[in-house]
Amino acid sequence: MREILSDLVAEEQSLDQFLQGLHERDWKLPTMAPGWSIHDTISHLAYTEWAAAEAAGGNPPGQVTLDDIDEWTSRGVIEGRPKRYQEVIEWWRSGRAAVVDALSKKMPNDRIDWILAPMSAQAFATLRLMETWAHGLDIKMALTDRFKGEPEDDPLNDTPRLRHVAWLAHRMLPYSFEVAGEEFPEGGIRVELMGPNYARWVYGPPDAENVIKGIAGEWCRVAVHRLDLSATNLKAEGDKAEVALRVVRAY
Repeated sequence: MREILSDLVAEEQSLDQFLQGLHERDWKLPTMAPGWSIHDTISHLAYTEWAAAEAAGGNPPGQVTLDDIDEWTSRGVIEGRPKRYQEVIEWWRSGRAAVVDALSKKMPNDRIDWILAPMSAQAFATLRLMETWAHGLDIKMALTDRFKGEPEDDPLNDTPRLRHVAWLAHRMLPYSFEVAGEEFPEGGIRVELMGPNYARWVYGPPDAENVIKGIAGEWCRVAVHRLDLSATNLKAEGDKAEVALRVVRAY
């Protein structure tokens, strides 16, 4: 658990540091999420972190169906709107610290009951990192006109921590197929990605007939529904690999 928790904390701290450069008025800016401002986004993260901390401590929030998931995710937004932005960020900080504390006492394969289905502690920590990263994209995209300087300093640049999101997206493929009403191939699906600094990340059976290849950042953004497949250079070999690119979801 040490590696994923270390990267989870680093991802959260990176977003926190970015937020420190915002003015109070910036918190009202709209994000890619319809109807959500930056203030709403951090409120959502704060609410879900506290729910996650409770779940990791053995007190799950109860099952939520896919039909009800939008209502559940909006609860934090509603709760956070009366708060000042300083209160919201402290709410988020305390929640994420509680999650890390609870998960630090777990073994990677320990099961945690979550809103849609039970999952391992390792996958649960990865889910928290994924959500932080994805909502961080929403926030940073709302401020792209502010980015100046060298390209390597762009806050939207991917980091090696993205490998966790790539792994989660691959691990969630059977679930993604199930939600979409598709049959997952018996031979599995292999995903071959190029990560930051030309790192090679490979997931899935080496002899799989269905293979997806491409840039890790594109794969992950498609999996969190922040990038349309048509805007990527991801390649699919095999009919089921093509289906996977259409239905993949990391949450």
